[in-house]
Amino acid sequence: MNHRVCIIISLLVVSVLLGACGTTRAEAPASYTDPFAYCAAVGTVDAPDARYTGEAMPAAVVEALVRQGVVAADAPPEFQANAVWRCMDGQVWACHAGANLPCQERADTSETPTADMEAFCQADPSAEVIPAAVTGRATVYEWQCSEGQPAVVKQVFTSDAQGFLADFWFELKP
Repeated sequence: MNHRVCIIISLLVVSVLLGACGTTRAEAPASYTDPFAYCAAVGTVDAPDARYTGEAMPAAVVEALVRQGVVAADAPPEFQANAVWRCMDGQVWACHAGANLPCQERADTSETPTADMEAFCQADPSAEVIPAAVTGRATVYEWQCSEGQPAVVKQVFTSDAQGFLADFWFELKP
């Protein structure tokens, strides 16, 4: 056998052996029904995507909300499940929308007044508070009217790494 044929046969044997080794590797599941396993696998997503195939509001999330005191244990089941969840840094985070909270909105960090705020202050030039119905529920600031103009009083909320209002989201433990 000539030298070239021996090299080709050796390369083929190595290729076959490497291919066989690769087939023993366990593949990650394409979908998840457990929100905690899902978040551990996907890392960070704003909302469950097609890889999550479980219930929209999993019982495990509701149970964690109750166990951690975010929702009362004696609240009606429909109220307990009135939440949304997402993944941040491999962990499950949930926001209970029971009090008109802007769970799915990005935090509004703008200090520029809106036209609605300006109109409100024209109608009530010395209002000590501009209501959330005017400012929007996602603002991180408390606003007031000062001499007929909207003005930031102070920052009352913060945003998390994904841009949501951090004060309303809770990391859940399985």
